[in-house]
Amino acid sequence: MTQQTLTHHGRFDYQPITQHPSYRWPGDTGLAVYLGFNIEHFAFGEGLGACIGPASPQPDVLNYSWREYGNRVGAWRCLELFDQLALPSGTLINTALYEHCPELVAACVQRGDELIGHGYSNAERQGGMSETEERALLLHCREAMQQHSQQTPTGWLSPWISESLHTPDLLAETGYRYTLNWCHDDQVTRMRTRSGDSLLAVPYPQEINDIPMIVARQMDAKDFAHMIIDNFDEMLQQAKRQPLVMGIALHPYIVGQPYRLHHLRRALTHIARARDAGEVWFTTPGAIAAHAQAHTP
Repeated sequence: MTQQTLTHHGRFDYQPITQHPSYRWPGDTGLAVYLGFNIEHFAFGEGLGACIGPASPQPDVLNYSWREYGNRVGAWRCLELFDQLALPSGTLINTALYEHCPELVAACVQRGDELIGHGYSNAERQGGMSETEERALLLHCREAMQQHSQQTPTGWLSPWISESLHTPDLLAETGYRYTLNWCHDDQVTRMRTRSGDSLLAVPYPQEINDIPMIVARQMDAKDFAHMIIDNFDEMLQQAKRQPLVMGIALHPYIVGQPYRLHHLRRALTHIARARDAGEVWFTTPGAIAAHAQAHTP
């Protein structure tokens, strides 16, 4: 067999968690927790979208209307829950929401949530775009949030976590400071870019995430809540030795369904109690990135 060297992304080197930097989060805490609240809009009759049932020939009314429930009902119920527990959110938005349901984005801004770039629509992937098209998308989303919400986004999550080979470079060059696309670590890590500009990778979960767990693996809502609690309790123990990050990825057309929200309430109440006891830092991805930027070489 001819020896070969595997292709490498070149964005960061391998480093075991046992050799990661040691510092503390605000409040002398070891675990930072955030909500990744995805509010999205999908084209009717075309493009991509999660499905509750088998995809039908377009227009796929069943799956489109199930997703739209999140914007009309589920997101508002989730925001009520977040308010009751005084939980901030990192809100990932498709900028098509400014055309479709601007009231929903305004409600998140009114709460003081961080807005994070998440493409124009989740009906499309950016990984297949040309470099020119992708740069234009990143700039459009940044400018739309500045114009409509008076927030300049510092973070990005690609729709469907779809990247091109140039995405980290383009993010740094268009003013973003962190990405949520990479799920390779429990700490914030630095990524190399062709310009040398700083880009941080903030951990975003693909396990503590309602789409792969509830939709793909067909996990019951009560089991997903148990998963959140178990993951939190274990990471709280691990974080006594080093600073860790736990994200909870939520989509309101899934967890905003009443019977699922009931179980999510239990999980978030458990974490809020630990927050109130000073055991964790419950915050936003942008605040996590800023703190890590200041405390790592």
